[in-house]
Amino acid sequence: MTAETDLTTETDPNAGTDPTAESDLTAVHDGAPVVPADADELAFDAHDLPGGPAAALEAILMVADEPIPAVQLASALALPRDEVEALLGELAAEYRGERGGRPRGFEVREAGGGWRVYSAPAFSDVVGRFVLEGQTARLTQAALETLSVVAYRQPVTRGQVSAVRGVNVDGVMRTLTTRGLVAEVGQDPSTGAIQYGTTGYFLERMGFTSLDELPPLAPHLPDMASLDDVDGFDRPKDLSPS
Repeated sequence: MTAETDLTTETDPNAGTDPTAESDLTAVHDGAPVVPADADELAFDAHDLPGGPAAALEAILMVADEPIPAVQLASALALPRDEVEALLGELAAEYRGERGGRPRGFEVREAGGGWRVYSAPAFSDVVGRFVLEGQTARLTQAALETLSVVAYRQPVTRGQVSAVRGVNVDGVMRTLTTRGLVAEVGQDPSTGAIQYGTTGYFLERMGFTSLDELPPLAPHLPDMASLDDVDGFDRPKDLSPS
């Protein structure tokens, strides 16, 4: 579901201009339902779901990895935007314990142009300890492979890493970034995509003083020599296989 959904608008058949569809971001009033383009195939009514619209809203927020505008949430649920905004306010109050329940360890709030679930600030110390301890956990095979691509091909974008590995690496890259092994180092001059590289902590964990100490690539991963054929890759001179 995209943030914008075309709505069919009525036009005067005698008008001299062609009818156009208006974006729900501008044409939908607060009290009118935001009807998705595939509304005829909508398989549910949010009010009939267990827990009603509030529970449906929670389900969406729990899987969102970025702030979601209220109008997009309304479109996903086929509900009026003002009803969705009211529900968001009620959920926020409930999570704070303002409705007779216990305060939760998370909250829903508006930030960055949309709504998202965050851990509550009161628990920052607990969350911080958990994240730091997680850095000592063993990396999965997928994380190790992704880290290898970044180490040998930096600076590199997520898309380029995905092209090499043949799978989506967004989740793995977030893990590596959270653990301090990978960080943003710039932007691709042609696409504007964020580029990533390894960190000083990566060198520390590997026991290296510089990237020059990385072992030659070809003897271990001979197929990686074809990486130069992937769009956007330029082999770093100081990391070329010997």
